Parts: sequence; structure tokens; C-alpha cells
Amino acid sequence: MNRRTLIAALATAPALASLGTVLRATPAHAADLYPSNTALYRDKSLVKGIDYGRRHRRHLIDDQNPAATTPFIRTTVIAPHGGGIEGGTSELCLAVAGYHPADLAPTPAAGPVHDFWMFEGLRSSNNSALHVTSTHCDDTVARAMCAGSLNVLSLHGCTPAQAGLEAGARAVLVGGLNATFRQFLVAEFAAAGIRAVTASGEEEIAGISPENICNRSMLAMGAQLEITTDLRAAMFAPGKNTRADRAANTLPLFWTFATAVRTAIQRLEATQEIL
Repeated sequence: MNRRTLIAALATAPALASLGTVLRATPAHAADLYPSNTALYRDKSLVKGIDYGRRHRRHLIDDQNPAATTPFIRTTVIAPHGGGIEGGTSELCLAVAGYHPADLAPTPAAGPVHDFWMFEGLRSSNNSALHVTSTHCDDTVARAMCAGSLNVLSLHGCTPAQAGLEAGARAVLVGGLNATFRQFLVAEFAAAGIRAVTASGEEEIAGISPENICNRSMLAMGAQLEITTDLRAAMFAPGKNTRADRAANTLPLFWTFATAVRTAIQRLEATQEIL
């Protein structure tokens, strides 16, 4: 069963959505099998490395100079439903963090890089059973990394129907409690020619709950991207949109999307003074 079986309605015509029009959805999603990550990890029928996996990187910051300040990593990028749960979000998480998903080479080589965390479904099928909604994400590493970051960006996948869009729509819904972050994301997507919709109303799609992992930052607000199935599929070579093949078969749209997000992060960080 899909993680969100909701029927949503656009407040405005689809053509206007590309300009960042607000989307309001009607909540009607089914409950997850696991009420939290902790409950999932305690299920002895699941095997880490076979059913699911976790990856993260927290960069070392060493400030030993009393006459200068070494900036800390200000942004953490996460994919709570990576691998086979919401296909493509793991690869995007790595690319937005500054690493090529195929070999983890710094991309671009000059950086910058961001901390990242992801939970991934590793099964050949039925990965949707491993979905834990973002407001219930209690992974200790994820929470610690988000709590130690000024900004958090969370990457998700949805169908056009769940987004309240027409069948086949290639779009991204921009949510979360950080209004400035949302503004920069919508603007950069528009500049890149990617259809962006500002999500509002339904808690999970819009990422508006303070309990949502994207909002568990130092500032108690972050951003959430819900990327439609069709947009994610268009980022990978035909026939290669699988967990095993995606990382080495990215298309230009994948990098256009990642670059737009990275630019929005850079704009946001430029507004944040480091004391």
C-alpha cells in the first residue's frame, strides 16, 4: 500500500502551479506499519543490510585557531524514505549534499559539501512497508544531525495524484516551516525550468508539523521537497530507474534539479551570520 492514499485538489489551475502557486491537499493517508523508526529497528524479522540500511556523513570541523572562526556545517540533507521506498531520493540526497551518487566523489570538486543522512529500503519488493512518516522519524542519528544544523532539507517522493496534480505531472512540492528557504527553492526551480508548487494544508505533504524531521533544526524550521514519480523517473536513463542502476545512470535533469537546490541552500546560508 502506498504511504499516502490521499485525494487532493489544486486551489488553482495547474499552469499557475509552475509559478509557485499554493497547493492545498485533503488529508486521507493510511497509517504506516511501523509507528516509528525505533519500532522498525526492533522488529527482529527485519535484517539491517538486507531489508533496510542507513547512511550518513557528518563532516569534521576542527577549530583550533583562537584568532579566527571555522564555520560549521550549516545544512543537513536527508532522505527518510530512500532506496526502494521513494526511488531517486537517496541519489538526490547525495547529489544535493555535494557527492556523486555513483562513487561519492565530491561533485562539484570545489564543493561545498553538506552533512547528509538517509534511511533506505533494500528489498527487491514491498519496500513501502518500511515507510515511517516524517513526523514519527525518531532515528537518533537523524535527530542529532538535524538538531545540530541551522537548516534541514528533506527529500521525498509522491505521485501526481497525491500532489493534487494531473496524471504524468513532473513537479516538485515545496514545503516546510522555513518560509525563506521555501522562497529560494521555488525561485531556483523556476529559473531552472522545473515546475514548483508551494505546498500547504495537508500536514504530511506540506511538512508543516513541528514534529516533522525537516523542522527539527536549531531554528525549529526547515524545508521539505515532495517530488512526483514522473519527475524523478525523468532524471534517470530509460530502463535504469532501479535502486541498483540509478546512481550510475543520471540524466542532465537530475543535475539541474540538484544544482537548483544547492543554489537555494547557498542563498539561504548567505543570509545567516556565523558568530
